Amino acid sequence: MKQKTFETAFEIKGTGLHSGLDSTLVLNPTKENTGIVFSLDNTDIKALYSNVGDTLNCTALKKDKAMVSTIEHLMASLYIKGVDNALIKVSNPELPIMDGSAKILLERLNQVKLAEQNASRKILKVTKNVRFEDEKGNFIELCPPKSDALHIYFKIEFASLIVGTQIFDADITEELFENEIAPARTFCEKYQIDYLRSVGLIKGGSLDNAVVLDGDKILNPDGFRVSNECVKHKVLDLIGDMYTSGYRMLADIKAYRTGHFHNNEVLKKLFAQKDAYQIIEE
Repeated sequence: MKQKTFETAFEIKGTGLHSGLDSTLVLNPTKENTGIVFSLDNTDIKALYSNVGDTLNCTALKKDKAMVSTIEHLMASLYIKGVDNALIKVSNPELPIMDGSAKILLERLNQVKLAEQNASRKILKVTKNVRFEDEKGNFIELCPPKSDALHIYFKIEFASLIVGTQIFDADITEELFENEIAPARTFCEKYQIDYLRSVGLIKGGSLDNAVVLDGDKILNPDGFRVSNECVKHKVLDLIGDMYTSGYRMLADIKAYRTGHFHNNEVLKKLFAQKDAYQIIEE
């Protein structure tokens, strides 16, 4: 399998969740072995775990004074479509939130042709268990694959009666991603929105781009889009964050009540142990 990039440049437009400002992405083809690179104000930042500067509420890349935030939904979409190399020019430090999921991003990528390149695609294969656990017992563990696929087991537990305990356990395929994972929207409790707005954030937030919970009720008129939507959104974020490894991944991932911080920390632990992975050509 060869590496792939876009045949031509194209745009994606939307609004930043926190800033409420217009945000335009120009996704450009680029040469082999470049990886995914974001560019803001003439500063290029490679989408790597080592360049992640913030994991509070999203994954944000940082280099010098430049920061590009909320990259995870786009990264997951690029991963599932098999885009190895791209230069993404951004007009705003915050990527557009779209509808709070990857659905619209994936639909846009489905309209774009990919170009096969000369270099072989490289795969990261986990060869021994690597685990990161926080002081609350929340953990993520990267394990050697049981099959020729990326497999994710994810369990969440929330006090909200409408969410409660949800489990995702499946191989990640393009069909599953498109039908069940990409449509899953970010979610939060109403009291969290009230607080964030009080400190000047989520100016672009609405029921059009998030699932909002209020006790045992969902405030969105149409309810959930897919079954176990909340855990599936966590899986969406996880896939995007794992792509900051710089490679497609062959692993069995187990996650329990984790988020962007944990995803970044486990990648740091993985790459600190050279016997925990190998890079193979597909």
